[in-house]
Amino acid sequence: MATKALFTGSFDPLTNGHLNLIERASVIFDEVTVAIVVNFSKKSMFTLEERTEMIEETVAHLGNVKVDKCAGLLADYVNKNGFNVIIRGLRNGTDFDYELQMQQMNDWLLNDGIESVFLMTDPKYGFVSSSLMKEVLKLGGDIEGLVPDNILKRMNDKFAESK
Repeated sequence: MATKALFTGSFDPLTNGHLNLIERASVIFDEVTVAIVVNFSKKSMFTLEERTEMIEETVAHLGNVKVDKCAGLLADYVNKNGFNVIIRGLRNGTDFDYELQMQQMNDWLLNDGIESVFLMTDPKYGFVSSSLMKEVLKLGGDIEGLVPDNILKRMNDKFAESK
């Protein structure tokens, strides 16, 4: 049976930590879908369409990875689309505590046979988060090497527009 894996997040923006996990997952699983979770309560830097476009550009070199959007309950999206693996990235113990609780709730809601797989982040990206990248760049810091180049350009363009 083919493994159809799902990796979700707000990806506002996608970081090199995210990309590292996606690239590693693409080697492990037959198909990987990167699904941008719609969170209406969050003020995003990039629109859903912009994030989709940027992620598609970034993962274009990975033949078994596609990008989609996910609104509503994750378990409904997983069950409806026939995924058999949910990928979650872990940077630290705090992430683990949060993700474990989410995984246990999802186990309650998911169809049988769907596994959650936790991938540890590459240590060089252990401190990287989307919100931190936005904050550092906004304050004039250098985040080159922490987000993909195409996304860094879009972030710089976005900040220039807002000035």
